[in-house]
Amino acid sequence: MTTHTQHAEQLSTTTLLRFATAGSVDDGKSTLVGRLLHDSKSVLTDQLEAVEHASRSRGQEAPDLALLTDGLRAEREQGITIDVAYRYFATPRRRFILADTPGHVQYTRNMVTGASTAELAVVLVDARNGVVEQTRRHAAVAALLRVPHVVLAVNKMDLVDYAEPVFAAIAEEFTAYAASLGAPEITAIPISALAGDNVVEPSAHMDWYGGPTVLEHLETVPVSHDLTACHARFPVQYVIRPQTAEHPDYRGYAGQIAAGAFRVGEAVTVLPSGRTSTIAGIDALGESVDIAWAPQSVTIRLADDIDISRGDLIAPAADAPAVTQDVEATVCHVADQPLSVGQRVLLKHTTRTVKAIVKDIPSRLTLDDLSQHPAPGQLVANDIGRVVVRTAEPLALDAYADSRRTGSFLLIDPADGTTLTAGMAGASFAAAAEPGAAAADDAEWDF
Repeated sequence: MTTHTQHAEQLSTTTLLRFATAGSVDDGKSTLVGRLLHDSKSVLTDQLEAVEHASRSRGQEAPDLALLTDGLRAEREQGITIDVAYRYFATPRRRFILADTPGHVQYTRNMVTGASTAELAVVLVDARNGVVEQTRRHAAVAALLRVPHVVLAVNKMDLVDYAEPVFAAIAEEFTAYAASLGAPEITAIPISALAGDNVVEPSAHMDWYGGPTVLEHLETVPVSHDLTACHARFPVQYVIRPQTAEHPDYRGYAGQIAAGAFRVGEAVTVLPSGRTSTIAGIDALGESVDIAWAPQSVTIRLADDIDISRGDLIAPAADAPAVTQDVEATVCHVADQPLSVGQRVLLKHTTRTVKAIVKDIPSRLTLDDLSQHPAPGQLVANDIGRVVVRTAEPLALDAYADSRRTGSFLLIDPADGTTLTAGMAGASFAAAAEPGAAAADDAEWDF
């Protein structure tokens, strides 16, 4: 059993895996999710009875496991906006948060939402159809979002007589494509979600396959990327000044460590001001500690009285990010209204929100063949493109390739607070970054 005294690092890296599923329509994604939940004993008895009853009333002998997620599909057909369904389940070895994302092209933005926090993406392919346009699109989104692990689940192997050559050809094609986009790790697994082959239990029909089942891979894939080795970043969420008789001079900066680790005595820089100090103390769960790491929520005390407020970023003095007002990024447009050049927006980065203007939209990405459509002028819902944004105040922004947490941001409509666009600073895929945008004269910017 997990105790409160165990490290938050352990909790986040060894016992919890966030993963997303993606696949074309009718590739069997609902059945795979249902099979995972059913065979890992994660379905409540009344849920299973309801599924068995519904299956019998349809004239089916075996329970249709897709019905465990079918309600979600109905929601999608009703046009609900962010219809990523989150499922929670656990095995003795690991806890899971599953983001079940839709497959249609018009739901690209939903896959971006679900995969943005995922450490692994399961891309489903129908063994009879092989790699299709939608498969390439899902691989591209996973690579754009820098999802560390990708699983290719070649489903419906029972319908191609469990033939190894069929699986091998699909796996080779997908792996070559995903690797060309910079996807770091790809694991191909032949399965039949309907029959249960290689989902939770090993298949008796594919003795030629010696790799893990889907669940076995999910339970053992290393998600312990050393958080303490990342660039340490602490966005300030709240300034604590009790000014009580007991704590007359207490001044602490509360928030969640976004990445890396902080130690008492460490020299730090506060951005965007650039002022420096040292960490005098760290308070976690009411106790003083010598070290804290992501994703712990702590209060940091500094040796010097510095003007710090919500939205400021504390980082090690030796490893502070550059501060800029010109942001170049790959974005996915998620709102129904378009994003246009010259549009005034709010940019939300960690705990900081600043006014900004869309200076340029250099290109729109065609996910089918990864070609760039130059100067589209605007982005509409589900478009992925490059944008250049000028902010009213400096931002301490990392490249998304270095930190998914501090390299991401949102563009927001200042009129009604609608989220317009999700952004990833720096280069897209594994390509080199484009040249920085030329700084404009402040007089030209009407904030």
